[in-house]
Amino acid sequence: MPTSTPSGDYWGGGRPGANLFAESLVCLDALTGQRRWHFQAIHHGLWDYDFASAPTLATTTVNGSRVDVVAQVSKQGFVYVFDRVTGRPVWPIEERPVDTNTDVPGERVFPTQPYPTRPPPLVPQGISLDDANDLTPEIKRLAEEQLKRFRLGPLYTPPSLKGTIQRPSQNGAANWGGAAFDPGSGWLFVKAVDSYHVSTLCKNDLQDPYVTWEYSNYCGQYGLFTSRAPQGPGAPAQPVSPMSDRAPDSVNYSGAALGGIPLTKPPYAYLVAVDLNKGDIAWKVPFGEGSQAIRQHPLLKGVTLPERLGTTGNMGPIVTRGGVVLIGGGDPFLYAFDKTTGKELARVATPQRTSANPMTYRTRAGRQFVVIATGAGTDGTLAAFALKGDRR
Repeated sequence: MPTSTPSGDYWGGGRPGANLFAESLVCLDALTGQRRWHFQAIHHGLWDYDFASAPTLATTTVNGSRVDVVAQVSKQGFVYVFDRVTGRPVWPIEERPVDTNTDVPGERVFPTQPYPTRPPPLVPQGISLDDANDLTPEIKRLAEEQLKRFRLGPLYTPPSLKGTIQRPSQNGAANWGGAAFDPGSGWLFVKAVDSYHVSTLCKNDLQDPYVTWEYSNYCGQYGLFTSRAPQGPGAPAQPVSPMSDRAPDSVNYSGAALGGIPLTKPPYAYLVAVDLNKGDIAWKVPFGEGSQAIRQHPLLKGVTLPERLGTTGNMGPIVTRGGVVLIGGGDPFLYAFDKTTGKELARVATPQRTSANPMTYRTRAGRQFVVIATGAGTDGTLAAFALKGDRR
């Protein structure tokens, strides 16, 4: 079972140490409830990098031997793979030093974090000026100006009072949509999002008696804490993450000209096939048309944009024995991809934007359907599809 981040998610001054068993994968004996093994992916978490999806049980062939494994995709973009009986990593996982410098009172950042050596990360990790959005020279200039206002650094750079750009964001590369496994090939299919957010901490004003930790990034008018983030001409602007599909003029960007354009380069989402036999990425393709708010932005008028800017969101895929990866992924389509190459085979429109993983079933008559949830609330619908020539 995967576990969550301890409270508060972004400040650990009240919980020193590694905080076991937070942000861990724990194997329990279902008959006795006793712990068989565990692995902690994040020590003293400050990034809300909990394991948000169910792990995947699979059988693979590694170095000529069949291995029953458990694979856990993660918000930070790693895929952790273990022998599910013994808990031993299939490929080495190294404890590496991380940046422990912090301006947050009371914080003691843990000095190391685990890094899987295989498979490679699903998305870029960390951020620098080299990652500035360069769709046009003007956008690049504006993006660099905004990036310079915040703390930048590699994966696991701590949150700060100044504001740290965290990449991947707290919503992560992989979230509740999880992964799909193909037993025939030994490949794992994941939708991975390249997103960021600004983790700016503020001091608790103690207006809420149920929130007792001293610092968090729930700041400002709509946060749990009513203390305001810095305002005025000298205050840092808050970059917009590609998670949002709101129109540019509805995004409060503290007057920044970029509006709804992310500070980083597209694409903002991928469909990735991971070979669990070798620990390699078999293929990786941009996924989704992306935000219409970006495409319609005045700064991009007349600019030819990539067909796939990347559609963010947590929705994951399924894979069929017939060789097709099916996914909606937040776009208003159900897509079919070739599982061996990543080539898009087809897409069909859905009533609303897709909002869940697809599911498939076959009737007693033998006709197979694919169903996916679309929309939300009163606009929510289930869209069902089947092959045109199959009338069973």
